[in-house]
Amino acid sequence: MLALSEAFDAIRAFMERGGDVLFLILAVTFIMWVLMVERLWFYSLEYRKQRNRVIDAWEARRERKSWFAHKIRAAMISEINHNLFQGVNLIKTLVALCPLVGLLGTVTGMIEVFDVMGSQGSSNARAMAAGVSKATIPTMAGMVAALSGIFLSTYIERRAKREAERLEDSLTTDH
Repeated sequence: MLALSEAFDAIRAFMERGGDVLFLILAVTFIMWVLMVERLWFYSLEYRKQRNRVIDAWEARRERKSWFAHKIRAAMISEINHNLFQGVNLIKTLVALCPLVGLLGTVTGMIEVFDVMGSQGSSNARAMAAGVSKATIPTMAGMVAALSGIFLSTYIERRAKREAERLEDSLTTDH
């Protein structure tokens, strides 16, 4: 329990040194990871049910060659593709947003440094150090948050494309 308390204190001190922008980075990262975990859950559990339902409905059709049958097939594929790619663009946007929010922290930290320099002069290095830390910590945090999500977001996008192609291939039109 003591180790948990020490870890919490270290995180709190880090957040204080980095400034308020770190809370925004934390919120963006949390939302990004919730969406990514939801997509992984969907692909591993829910998508299989939907895919099997669509394949069974297609295979139950007697006629699959007419224009009308092709339009039904396209609608089935479109519905599944919508479910497969739901949230993927939002995840990619949040990954791209993390470094930009970190840059916002850099700008606000540098404004604080210049404010200290303007009011106390450039000889007070200790007063400028807080602003420098508020300028560098959010940049690092934004980059780490983006790196933590970029690999999984790429995997999610590729998996959605692969599953969409597999579904389209499995709905045969010869009968």
